[in-house]
Amino acid sequence: MNSGTLNWALAFSIFTVGTAVWAADQPAPPVPAPPAATNVIGPKIQFETTVHDFGRAKCGDQVKYTYIFTNVGDQLLELSGVQACGCITANWTKKVEPGQTGAVPIGFNSANYNGPVIKTITVTCNDRTNPRPMLQFKGTVWKPIEVSPQLAVLNLTADSPLASVMVVITNNMPEPITLSAPQCNNPAFTVELKTNQPGKEFRLVIAPAAPLPPGTSQAQITLKTSSTNTPVITITALANVQPPVTINPPQILLPTAPLAHAQTNTIILINNSTNAMALSELMVNATGVDVQLKEVRPGREFTAALTFPQGFEIAPGQKVELSIKSTLPMLPTLRLPILQAPRPAPPKVAPIRVSSNTATNRHRLRPPAEMPPMPPQ
Repeated sequence: MNSGTLNWALAFSIFTVGTAVWAADQPAPPVPAPPAATNVIGPKIQFETTVHDFGRAKCGDQVKYTYIFTNVGDQLLELSGVQACGCITANWTKKVEPGQTGAVPIGFNSANYNGPVIKTITVTCNDRTNPRPMLQFKGTVWKPIEVSPQLAVLNLTADSPLASVMVVITNNMPEPITLSAPQCNNPAFTVELKTNQPGKEFRLVIAPAAPLPPGTSQAQITLKTSSTNTPVITITALANVQPPVTINPPQILLPTAPLAHAQTNTIILINNSTNAMALSELMVNATGVDVQLKEVRPGREFTAALTFPQGFEIAPGQKVELSIKSTLPMLPTLRLPILQAPRPAPPKVAPIRVSSNTATNRHRLRPPAEMPPMPPQ
């Protein structure tokens, strides 16, 4: 081996040893942490079914069903509440261990229902992925004898004061029924029973016996049936009678007499008739009152502005009103009362009473002129 080769080998050895020593002095790299566990589930609720269709139920029946659920998680499942509109829930399972089952019983009162029914039940639990699972409870409620409408409303106007309303009575049972003659507790109404389908469908026609006064009138109508499920049918009739013309406010109230300053009051007149209305000859039977009429909607709505002068006063016992001529045959004259608070009564002054002590003092304090003369010395 020549000297050049020997020198190269020696240099390479020295470099290799130095590199090894430097590597040994360096700190060891950190060991990577193991991956986080991905199989942690916690409490988890799972229902056998979340929708229950109870089919058809007769009105008044109690419909019951129990929703079954399982804790498919690996920790304790806790139910903190069950809310259901129109349903009754009680004694649901509060705590369920992993792999075990629980129950949510539902009781539904169908007494106030008719036709399709859909109810939603909300369960509150500690399932982090599904803390408020929702259940559905549905079906159809039917009445053995159906009355539609149960409340018969008559909206009467001056043009149709004797309008009627029809109530349909339907027998949903397989066997036919019979109805007695209707009885009404208010003679202001007439009731007529008609048979549409013998034993199955009937019609009740309700109408005023004569034009009713403006306002509300009510009657209760009863019919006896041959059905043991519904032996008596009760129907309420309600008549709302509109006056031919509505005046708002219905009267004018003025401050205490006499008025401290001039005052303007505005009234609104609305024509409820189907005929167009014209107004004229607006007059107040008191001096100094100015009346201005404005037609807001032709033939239908008007406003009247009444301006009372300063010092205006209605005398005790005087009847003051606004009168208006109308073209409606059923109401040729409109009248609006005008009232005013009377003058306040003057305060009463209590009389001065003279006591016996005061009279005695006055006697003692008589002037000398009133004293008897002294005898001569």
